[in-house]
Order: sequence, then structure tokens, then C-alpha cells
Amino acid sequence: MAFGAEELRVLRRALALALHPSPASDEDVRACLRLAESVDEASREGIRMRAFLRSDLDRYRAALPGSAPGYLSLLKESLAAGHRPGADDLAALRALPGNPGAAALLARCHDLAEQGVRDKFDARYRPRVPASRTHLLALPGGLSAADDGKPAAPPPGTPPRPVPTPAEVFPPKRRPTQPPAPTQRLAVG
Repeated sequence: MAFGAEELRVLRRALALALHPSPASDEDVRACLRLAESVDEASREGIRMRAFLRSDLDRYRAALPGSAPGYLSLLKESLAAGHRPGADDLAALRALPGNPGAAALLARCHDLAEQGVRDKFDARYRPRVPASRTHLLALPGGLSAADDGKPAAPPPGTPPRPVPTPAEVFPPKRRPTQPPAPTQRLAVG
């Protein structure tokens, strides 16, 4: 999705209002609403286009191997539009063994399918932080040293942090206690 100069101006103003809340003029509010409607319409159009490509892809796949050139070009276009290849796509590409274009697309689709599985796994098992607990961090003046990959220096006057000893980091293991030995009585006699 590409923005024009006017849309970028509105987007910049909306972001500035989000970061530094101040009263917005009626004109700014109307411009933001128009931009939101345009983005929503573009999103809906993208969904319609992907659905159309997907149905075309299904028709070409059903007509394989005779429709291989059309299927391969349509699959490339669908992948560029965000289509995640499924098992049907992988099976169809495997069914075209002598086609070098199909072999290249098979490798690409295999990688995309694996990434899709990883993304689903991460989304399912990664702990989620509620939106109310996240913070919007604005960095006045740009990136900090910590964002460059270099550790940030402590502020001047801060005492150095003591380095823990190995005994503090790795406490000694407790040895299991031995049960008391039974008392022995000797018989006299």
C-alpha cells in the first residue's frame, strides 16, 4: 500500500497527536477519518483481490499438468500478494518434476510453508502481553546507545554494580542427610 503526499501529511499529523496529545482541529479529525476510510477500503480491496487470485489458482491447479505455465505465473503473483502456500500447492508443484520453474517455486513455497508453521506455533505458544500492559516508548532525539547494539553507559555518579562471586551465583548443593544410626544395645551375660 502506497501513500500520497497528502495522505503522508495526515498520517504524520495523526502520529504527532498520538505521541504528544494536544487538541486537534476539526479539519485534522476529518482528514484522519478520511484517511482511515481510505485505508479500510484499500484493505478490503486487497482481500477481494487475494480471494480472486486464490480461486483462479485453484482452477489452474485442478487443470494441471496442462495448465502448468499459467499455474506457475499465477502462483508467483499470488505469493507476491501474500498468499501462503498450502499442501495443495506443494503437491501440485511436486507433480511437475521436469519443470525448472516448478522446482524453483517448490523450494520457495516449501520455505514459506515452513515459516507459516513456525509463525502459527509461535503465535500459539508465545506468552501474550495484554495491550494495557505494553508501553509506547518515544525516544526523543533518536536511538539510544542500547538500540545500536552497544550497552548503554550508566549515568555519571552511579556507583559500579558489584560483580557477584561464584558462590553467590551458584550456591552449594545440599547434601542429603544420613538417617541416624540405630542404637545398639549389648546384652550382658
